Amino acid sequence: MARRIRSLISTDDLTDEDLRAIVDRGAEFAGGGLVNSESLAGQVAGIYFRMTSTRTRTAFSSGALRLGARIIAYGPDDLQTNTGETTEDTGRVLSRMLDILVARTGGGCEELRGWADGNRMSVINAMTGAEHPTQALADLAAMTTRFGQVAGLRVLYIGEGNNTAAALALTLSRYRKTELVLRTPPGYGLTGDVAVRAETHAARSGAAVSERHDMDDLPSGFDVVYTTRWRTTGTSKPDPRWREAFAPFRVTPDLWQGSPKAVFMHDLPAHRGEEVTADVLDGPESIAFAQAEAKLHSAMAVMEWCRGTL
Repeated sequence: MARRIRSLISTDDLTDEDLRAIVDRGAEFAGGGLVNSESLAGQVAGIYFRMTSTRTRTAFSSGALRLGARIIAYGPDDLQTNTGETTEDTGRVLSRMLDILVARTGGGCEELRGWADGNRMSVINAMTGAEHPTQALADLAAMTTRFGQVAGLRVLYIGEGNNTAAALALTLSRYRKTELVLRTPPGYGLTGDVAVRAETHAARSGAAVSERHDMDDLPSGFDVVYTTRWRTTGTSKPDPRWREAFAPFRVTPDLWQGSPKAVFMHDLPAHRGEEVTADVLDGPESIAFAQAEAKLHSAMAVMEWCRGTL
């Protein structure tokens, strides 16, 4: 039976069953039970990043090698798109030479979808401005490793409604009885499209997603407190006084008064003293660096799913 070749451009590309399979596989890798897998033996993965990356680039490069694939790494100035070749032609060429292309381009999903070739090359979105799907999959794998399951978890997200927040809302809302409370600065919340899609998922799964633009009257009893840095990679804010709007949304130890058993998560990189205080990020409640390691395990699971071995 021929393998089904798939791409992951958005979380919308995943059925509920696909989502759970990737998350659970990532948790399996984290447990060390699949360290000898050679599921990508004989395949070639292209790693193409036009923008900076530490965790995502390393996770997919290391993950591909651990699964038996070989990799070709491209820098932002390496391809002939810099001399006028169209991205469409570039994709048509790469699809005839690569099995997987992991790409962070700084553009939208349309360019990545144009490269995806269902008969040959899988394309994996390593972050666009709108969504960071592999980050959410890593987050859910980290939660599974910590709590044993995702269903029923209560998560407080504090900070900008950026691509990480969007992906988290669009995946967590697909798990039964989860609750996601977002507190985002005025003017920096989830886009309307993401909010509607997350609410649709939540209505179907029995989850709850809510968003406010203040820090008043916070509920208690959260399992996870999550934030991201205030300056999302590759973006800038038009308002020169944006820091004033963000200042009340800093994560401090005071948040644990109502949620003493909560763990702290951060997609990294972090700026201590901005979005989170050092005593939280480096404290005993923080699993931020275990969460970063989960990117490796999740990347391996994503590549297996894309190549039909999961």
